[in-house]
Amino acid sequence: MSSRPLRRALIKLSGELLADPALLRSVVRQLAHARRRAALAVVLGGGNIVRGRDATGLGRLAADHAGMLATVVNGVRFAAAFGGSVPVRHLCAFPVGNLVPGYDVPTALAALRRRELLLLSGGTGSPFFSTDSAAALRAAELGMDAILKGTRVRGIFSDDPETNPAARLYPQLTYRQALSRRLRVMDQAAFALCMEQRIPIVVFEVTRPRAIIELIAGKRIGSRVC
Repeated sequence: MSSRPLRRALIKLSGELLADPALLRSVVRQLAHARRRAALAVVLGGGNIVRGRDATGLGRLAADHAGMLATVVNGVRFAAAFGGSVPVRHLCAFPVGNLVPGYDVPTALAALRRRELLLLSGGTGSPFFSTDSAAALRAAELGMDAILKGTRVRGIFSDDPETNPAARLYPQLTYRQALSRRLRVMDQAAFALCMEQRIPIVVFEVTRPRAIIELIAGKRIGSRVC
């Protein structure tokens, strides 16, 4: 089943991607290929270093600040993984000295028009918001056709499929269904903003070969919230 190809898309990836060299190489190759067909932005999480909501020994404010900085570290590492093979524009929600310039909408849109791979770190720049919320916010600001969220499983399930083999895959859900069922694949604030702005969310298995390329081309895989 297919839909129209995407002209511009925001891809949300977990920081754990950086711990798997083979998967990282696969994603880098796919993004390098897909940027020829669409304007792409990537939001990386920082959970491989520190996850704000789960950090122990820190208050929530300090943990979230540490989590935002973790995404910057991941952004630097992810940009380096391309080895100069494609133009990468790394912008952070807050400027980081002379390492990463600050994000603003005109600069980001100009990078997308030049078909640079836009890498966005620092979350929203404010504590108490997840990188899922950052992905939704940036997708709204940049007029993205969809958010593509890569996960370890095939899509959105009724329960955790890694612990419950009877969990049911949802091929498609409405925003209200995702909110009312409190599905944990994205946080409630992210779902609510996407519903308000009518931004479709596609949850897909990031380890599937060519998944990103197929989604940009319009192939329907994973689960769709719209």
